[in-house]
Amino acid sequence: MELKLIETEKEYNNAIARIDELFDAPQASKEAKELDLLVLLVNKYEQENFPIEEPDPIEYIKIRMEEMGLKATDLVPYMGNKGNVSRVLNRKRGLSIEMIRNLHKGLGFPLDVLISEPKLTPA
Repeated sequence: MELKLIETEKEYNNAIARIDELFDAPQASKEAKELDLLVLLVNKYEQENFPIEEPDPIEYIKIRMEEMGLKATDLVPYMGNKGNVSRVLNRKRGLSIEMIRNLHKGLGFPLDVLISEPKLTPA
């Protein structure tokens, strides 16, 4: 297969098929090198044509809570009180600067996600 930038969906599908063929190639072989290059090319095409949107901060918090096995009450130290936690998780209010700092410092949540605009429910 000729290796070049992937510009069309047909080229993308052909590259995916070739990756499947080469998937078990022995390390350091010519085929393994071709596989590595194809994966890079496919990744570039996917990033440009199928971008993944970052979740809004509230959705991110919910995802991380599930991953970390946290309950709403576990967020009280970072958000001030149970009422704040409930209002944020139910999209009735956004995060304050203090909450953002606490979630970032205490739980390692990324600032760029936390400061993005949440999708709130109208009152």
